[in-house]
Amino acid sequence: MELPFAEYIYFEQMFQPQEIEHLLKQWSSEDTQDAVMSSGSDNDEGQLRKSTVQFLDNNDLNRWVYDKLAMVVQQGNMQSYGFDLAGFKEKLQLTQYAEGDHFQWHMDFGANEISHRKLSITVQLSKPDAYEGGDLLFRANDKEIPAPRTQGTVVVFPSFVQHRVTPITKGLRRSIVGWAAGHPYR
Repeated sequence: MELPFAEYIYFEQMFQPQEIEHLLKQWSSEDTQDAVMSSGSDNDEGQLRKSTVQFLDNNDLNRWVYDKLAMVVQQGNMQSYGFDLAGFKEKLQLTQYAEGDHFQWHMDFGANEISHRKLSITVQLSKPDAYEGGDLLFRANDKEIPAPRTQGTVVVFPSFVQHRVTPITKGLRRSIVGWAAGHPYR
């Protein structure tokens, strides 16, 4: 059976306000890492990515997050992709974009350690009016398609689909980012 391909699919309000509050309470400035990637230029225009991240361990405290996202990914994969998946090989990231932060056009898939990524997952933790800018956009040919900003929504997409987060002009955008893995494409 042929599945209808989509640049992305989404599941609205999969995370409830109390679950989001629990996740946001785990954010600790002591445990964050700057996530900055550069194109080799010495100025801000040369930055491919600027944000901060913190990793969520798959432990007793967070297992429910991994389980919930695994269920959503499985449903989305059956609905639109049909990829051979094996689960999460990398820790989930709590990601924060502050004013001026962004992520230029990129794919989550590539050579070496990221060659196993099949489906990318983003969970919108911030309320839509908590920030300006910070749109998650997908590239489909010559069109830019925005993802929904509804708090608690899970967006699932193939890791080879180009996407970006536009610069934040005001406020904070927080999300969970993760990747469902499988054997590298052949």
